[in-house]
Amino acid sequence: MIIFSLFILLPQGYNMLHPWKRFCNKGCMPPMTPLLKQSRTASNHIVVHPKEQHKNSLIFLHGLGDTGHGWSDILHNNLFYKNMKYVCPTASERSITINMGMRMPGWFDIIEISKFAKEDEEGIKESVDYLHSLIQEEEGEGIPSEKIIIGGFSQGGAIALYAGLTYPRKLGGIIGLSCYLPLHKTIPNKVHESNKHIPILQCHGKADQIVSYLFGVKSSEIIHTFNPNIKFIGYDNMEHSASLEEIRDIKFFLNEIIIDKKDEV
Repeated sequence: MIIFSLFILLPQGYNMLHPWKRFCNKGCMPPMTPLLKQSRTASNHIVVHPKEQHKNSLIFLHGLGDTGHGWSDILHNNLFYKNMKYVCPTASERSITINMGMRMPGWFDIIEISKFAKEDEEGIKESVDYLHSLIQEEEGEGIPSEKIIIGGFSQGGAIALYAGLTYPRKLGGIIGLSCYLPLHKTIPNKVHESNKHIPILQCHGKADQIVSYLFGVKSSEIIHTFNPNIKFIGYDNMEHSASLEEIRDIKFFLNEIIIDKKDEV
């Protein structure tokens, strides 16, 4: 078994800007499409409604300290499908231990930095259950589970990986950006048969100093021991952020797993 430990190191005073904003500060502007109808639900989701008939759903979780709002812009501006509904929830605020207990939106606590790091198992499982409930809401609207894709960035990607592998009905796919597999020692025994071979795209910057590139690689290796349908892509010089190259690779992945190609704009 491959053994590794996390770590996300948040330097003192670290300000978690949205990854696309950090990328665009280097001179890029995200490509734009016409603004779609957006809404904010009572549970603080940002929802981008499909332009035409609702056939697919993408649920995407942000990283530590961020909100769902920025990612909703990225999704409908750069990964647009006319029959896709985009759901971008915002995590509840919680104290983050390694960030001096500062309260910020987070899917789970980061407790310590050490070779054998303790993980917030309760917080992770709580957020996994929450993501499962969001999937169930989409199923309740008549969307088959295999037409639902989940993903996330950093902490959000970690939750998406665990939630997708353990969901009891077949999903369309998982997208994990700049993330790792949480609770990796027990996950092989938790994977549900329905999603044992789910298509997974995992992307990671080789210059990431927040979530080590090595942890991303080792996470993909663990998943590959039971699921050959995982694709891992590393990006030279990319930090804990997003890039146009990565967005293009996500688009290719979505094109492969969305059956009805007419859904693309």
